[in-house]
Amino acid sequence: QLQASGGGLVQPGGSLRLSCAASGIIFSFYNMGWYRQAPGKQRELVATFTSGGRTSYVNSVKDRFTVSRDNAKNTVYLQMNSLKPEDTAVYYCNAQRPLTGSNYYGQGTQVTVSS
Repeated sequence: QLQASGGGLVQPGGSLRLSCAASGIIFSFYNMGWYRQAPGKQRELVATFTSGGRTSYVNSVKDRFTVSRDNAKNTVYLQMNSLKPEDTAVYYCNAQRPLTGSNYYGQGTQVTVSS
């Protein structure tokens, strides 16, 4: 199971940190990611942190968002700075184990950026 938290309402330019705690999986074996889905739009991959330690970001969040993970706590984080109204979406964490069919999503947490 994946349990995401940390969403909320923030003004433009503000910051939020999302957390996603995993249970029932060998966390260190999984590539962890954050997706988001805004109303009327397709789900978008925002950031990933692979089991091998590599990170990647969609262009629209580079230099503003930072993904990190703590394997000892089975948790992945998304630090979001300089938030913009277009970052408003439901954010979902995702766990994928390479070379297997294992793929899980959390329940989502709402992020709203508005003045």
